[in-house]
Amino acid sequence: MIVVTGATGNVGRPLVRALVDAGERVTAVSRRISAHDVPAGIYHRQADLTEPDRLKPALDGAEALFLLTSGDFMAAGGDLGAVLDVVRGSGVRRVVLLSSQGVGTGDHPSALEDAVRASGVEWTMLRPGAFHSNALQWADLVRTRREVAAPFGDSALPTVDPADIAEVAAAALRAPGHAGAVYDLTGPAPVSPRQQTAAIGAALGEPVRFVELTRAQAREHMLRAMPEPVVESTLDLLSTPPAALRRVSPAIGHVLGRPPRSFADWAGRNAGAFK
Repeated sequence: MIVVTGATGNVGRPLVRALVDAGERVTAVSRRISAHDVPAGIYHRQADLTEPDRLKPALDGAEALFLLTSGDFMAAGGDLGAVLDVVRGSGVRRVVLLSSQGVGTGDHPSALEDAVRASGVEWTMLRPGAFHSNALQWADLVRTRREVAAPFGDSALPTVDPADIAEVAAAALRAPGHAGAVYDLTGPAPVSPRQQTAAIGAALGEPVRFVELTRAQAREHMLRAMPEPVVESTLDLLSTPPAALRRVSPAIGHVLGRPPRSFADWAGRNAGAFK
């Protein structure tokens, strides 16, 4: 059996589907979950990683675990070591951690990866860059005004499809040969906000206008949801992305035997969100 934490999120949801389609027995775990959040017939359990003991029933009989920690887990001072003690004690042999590209570049702390490495279980690290699905933040504006507003319109990063992350995770959870691997996951090419806007317009079959925000305007908007240091560091990275963040990784092609999906492909599959 395979346990998927964060089972209702951008990666967890397609991961559960991929595992089920492959014939695996799956337990879906989330802090808030209902029968409508997972495919029919899938066992689901509500649990919060900040209370590791509540995870024990979900791990009964599990061989592998997809581990995703939320921002709330970190903000609450969550102890991943305590979670992994429960995981190891439950007999789970393999953990696949959703980490971030920023760990490899030194922009994000490595504490989560360090805890997994020290856990004594077989592990695989997934380090995705920015998600294609981050564009959903523009959905309301596209629906109401056929417009996207963002800073640094021509600053391009190789964003990645959450469905590709999920397929790599499924491979690492199901098959041997991924122990000790660290996979940087990107899309096939850097894409800028202006290019993303054009792709959304093409998916809708009508023009979407791009409006470039100043740094100050973007900062004001982002401060409503993020602490100031995070806002400033994010804007710094977006304004002049370092070479490490602009680099296209071959990992998805290596693991899946096909190229990663483009932003345009994602926009076409998700056009309904912008209508």
